[in-house]
Amino acid sequence: MTFADKLRAVDWREIRARQNAATRDQTAAAIRRANPNDLPLLFARAADEFLEEMAARAAALTVRRFGKVVQLYAPLYLSNYCVNDCVYCGFARSRHVVRRRLSVDEALAEADVLWREGFRHILLVSGEAPGAFSVDDLEAVASALAGRFSGIGIEVFPTDIGAYRRLEQVGVDSLTLYQETYDRELYATLHNGPKADFDARLAAMEAGGETGFRTLGVGALLGLANWRDEALALALHGQYLQKRFWRSRVAFSFPRLRPAAGGFAPPQPASDRDLTHMIVALRLAFPDAEIVISTREPAALRDRLAPLGVTRMSAGSKTSVGGYQAESASGDQFAVHDARSPAEVASAIAAAGKEPVWKDFDEGLRREEPPRKLGE
Repeated sequence: MTFADKLRAVDWREIRARQNAATRDQTAAAIRRANPNDLPLLFARAADEFLEEMAARAAALTVRRFGKVVQLYAPLYLSNYCVNDCVYCGFARSRHVVRRRLSVDEALAEADVLWREGFRHILLVSGEAPGAFSVDDLEAVASALAGRFSGIGIEVFPTDIGAYRRLEQVGVDSLTLYQETYDRELYATLHNGPKADFDARLAAMEAGGETGFRTLGVGALLGLANWRDEALALALHGQYLQKRFWRSRVAFSFPRLRPAAGGFAPPQPASDRDLTHMIVALRLAFPDAEIVISTREPAALRDRLAPLGVTRMSAGSKTSVGGYQAESASGDQFAVHDARSPAEVASAIAAAGKEPVWKDFDEGLRREEPPRKLGE
């Protein structure tokens, strides 16, 4: 059974009735058990008064499972061409922005900036336009970077097992693919183009699981729908992936909508408290999952969240194509909120009692052959 099938079978009316009927004692017990059957109660309104306890438990659980480390990574934007017309996105097909794609050499030059800043984990990002930046192009870039970066992730257009396997073979070890919203009806009103196929997007993550990527990253764009519903659906998705693809680690991201070309206004914004609630509840439910916070969030909030369950943070991010070498004319996908340098973010993590790490995995542990070096 696919996750699309499981999601169709969810009785949201029954779940909301259970959440609304939950007593204080039932909710407190659910928080302390953190049993998969109790997932709805972790996001119920009755859980709001236990947020401090949840945060303390999440912080302690993270230290037990991960130690005090927080991994740093950076996104590298390869192309902003897109065939979709998502109402909230700065790269949408109808936006009047300068379109650009990087050559392999240009991508390597961008990556070199990140290397000099200390990064050893990198996330390759592109708009969803395989005709403008294809699997062949991704394979060429990832192959050239594999000898230098110990972790290479992709956040690109959905594809199939054959394409994912090609990318995995040249060094890509993680796949991130946001469903954007798990509300099927709302999803249909927000997307135009190939991305409008709700089930196909879910299926692409399962193709990544079948491929055997080391990490499978999921998330919902916060601000599109009620955050409690999105958080529960996200948890159910993580639960499904964790059970079916048990060799892979699940990573949860919490991207809140930020200003972008087009001026889309989030209909149901998630507050800082809501975001914190999601993070600590998911940590309690998924002790071994990665929790990722990006530079979409303000610096002060990221500093407060770092001890509460976060295991991975981006730093010094540019969301334009070619943005690390110069101010790019291609336009940002969205506005970054935490504009601190990577070194400043690392110092803040240390000040919060955590240890910033630039590398926590070596490709040589996964493959028999030694990694190639740039230029070989």
